[in-house]
Amino acid sequence: MSLDGTNSYVIGVPGSGHVAVVDPGPLDAGHLAALAAAGTVDLVLITHRHADHTEASARFHELTGAPVRAAAPEHCHGGEPLRDGEVLLAGGVEIRVLATPGHTSDSLCFHLPDDGPAGSVLTGDTILGRGTTVLDYPDGRLGDYLGSLDRLEALGAATLLPAHGPVLPALDEKCREYRAHRQERLEQIRAALAELGEDAEIPAVTDAVYPDVAPNVRWAAETSVAAQLDYLRS
Repeated sequence: MSLDGTNSYVIGVPGSGHVAVVDPGPLDAGHLAALAAAGTVDLVLITHRHADHTEASARFHELTGAPVRAAAPEHCHGGEPLRDGEVLLAGGVEIRVLATPGHTSDSLCFHLPDDGPAGSVLTGDTILGRGTTVLDYPDGRLGDYLGSLDRLEALGAATLLPAHGPVLPALDEKCREYRAHRQERLEQIRAALAELGEDAEIPAVTDAVYPDVAPNVRWAAETSVAAQLDYLRS
């Protein structure tokens, strides 16, 4: 589910000696040592609550003394919860906090407006470098997610820095692609309900919409169906 693993990002002005770190990731001593060696860590930011992003947060705070800030208080260590619209300065770089719920209720993206000609956005799991995002229903909701895609698309052709998979060149284009995919899936759900009945349950709809899904990711397909049924029925 994490593709090639979780991407941690080190943000800073070259030569300043100070950095911010986004998503320290799993509790891996060698990985944390490499992050800590990148410079004096001013701040640690968390995109969302899942363990592949947060497991090492407390330990990294101990190693560096840097405050860890997230949307959810339980994932903060020595720092306050992040607020939507907050503008941070860490590692000499301006970082704008964007609430982008949908994958999870606490999902955040971080906009770096001065990183390259169109800026860049760290998207966490809201948009991936490859494949599509699973909505962690019922915490993550499709209506929220579609709104988050609208908000990110408005940032234009920023470089997309995902938490899983490769860097991509155009955030707005990927948002449109993701929205089209969601609409296509919704049409498939509607067609399945027309055939199975409006009260069809999640396993039956999943069988109709994801007939070839591998057993080890069946849960992800059922979670996506649940989120889409909730969206359509509400």
